[in-house]
Amino acid sequence: MPYRIAKTLTFESGHILSKHKGRCRFPHGHSRTVEVVLAAEQLDANDMVCDFKAVKRSLESLLDRWDHALCLNTADPGFIDLQRTYGERVVAFAGTDPTTEVMARTIFEALQQRLHEATKESAAEFPISPGVRLERVRVTETATSWAEYSA
Repeated sequence: MPYRIAKTLTFESGHILSKHKGRCRFPHGHSRTVEVVLAAEQLDANDMVCDFKAVKRSLESLLDRWDHALCLNTADPGFIDLQRTYGERVVAFAGTDPTTEVMARTIFEALQQRLHEATKESAAEFPISPGVRLERVRVTETATSWAEYSA
């Protein structure tokens, strides 16, 4: 596809990698950056792939759940106690560790669904054309480490 745009947002979260053999099995946090890339063969009526505001709104609504939250594998021995203590600020990852790779895939799948739904909203303030495709999601965990999930 000849046209591509990218939107980047940041959020802060903690996680525990219960399957990890090293220090990542202990609670720790990251300042994460999420970059999404969308593409289209043709520009819309406003000469855009889509308005950056549409992408930002869709992405923010996803990331708000994870911002300043603790992401945990539901199989982690401490999951129930931590969820009881911190409630909605514990994000459950069903049977899988919340690695950066898993987060990238989860964001990709959720954002792809939201973008698909948005193409059906004819009265949307910032419409998204049906030809817009989500190409990839990259999640940066540290200054030197990232994971990516793509179509």
